[in-house]
Amino acid sequence: MGVVSLEKILGTAFTERYGVPAVNIFNDLTMEGVLAGAVEARSPVIVQTSVKTVRSIGAPVLAAMWRTMTDGIEVPVCLHLDHCPDREVVTECLRNGWNSVLFDASEMPVAENLRQTIEVVAEAREYGAHVEGEIESITGVEDGHGSDEEAARQALDVCLDFIDRSGVDVFAPSIGNAHGSYKAAPVLDYQRVEDIVTARSIPIALHGGSGLSLEQFHALIARGCAKVNISTALKETYMKSSLQFLEGARERDKWDPPSLFSATREEVVDLVVGLAKDFGSAGKAA
Repeated sequence: MGVVSLEKILGTAFTERYGVPAVNIFNDLTMEGVLAGAVEARSPVIVQTSVKTVRSIGAPVLAAMWRTMTDGIEVPVCLHLDHCPDREVVTECLRNGWNSVLFDASEMPVAENLRQTIEVVAEAREYGAHVEGEIESITGVEDGHGSDEEAARQALDVCLDFIDRSGVDVFAPSIGNAHGSYKAAPVLDYQRVEDIVTARSIPIALHGGSGLSLEQFHALIARGCAKVNISTALKETYMKSSLQFLEGARERDKWDPPSLFSATREEVVDLVVGLAKDFGSAGKAA
């Protein structure tokens, strides 16, 4: 199996109605832990990088990590650039081996978003890569991108026209979901997902997955949300487990960084295994 296209991973998930964890990593430990969790769960996984992560580590270094860690891997995996409004970063990542990108022009007027997305799709195709598109900002700020103001939702015919004319492979509508930690229980528009999928058989990306209930996940996946984004949950797992270990190290006055890394990695692996089970993707790579 190994590195495969986003289309291949999500095509099966969309048809069989299970969700694929799409997890935002931010260093070598989280990349390796997410991949190890997918292998343990026998699940496909989409490893995502934010623009902030690409800029802080560098596309060539991330790409080298990716190639090394996925060499011989036995589950389907894909490397995705998440929420990128910068065309230069899109190009840099495609050149370095990302095989999926979300060109996020949601803050632009729909017509300009469409014009540029068509160009990004054409560019991605030159590299055999696929594209996720959106025309409405997802509420919340993550990795320095986004806004806490909820964007207006476009009419169904506008969404369908964008899908048809842009050629995107995955579509991310706003349905009451949000990035970051939910301050109140979200009111999700399940019908909007159903309407889009009924009109156009296209996988839907669910952003802001951290904090949704199992029932909400199942209802959305059943309607066509084949890509389920998780970022905040991994950040919290990473930092809280590290903090807990460090507090114990202080009590014991024993300072061993490799033990810290091992303990944190185990928590990351467990998180991904749990997500795969919750989303129905566990065992799908068997």
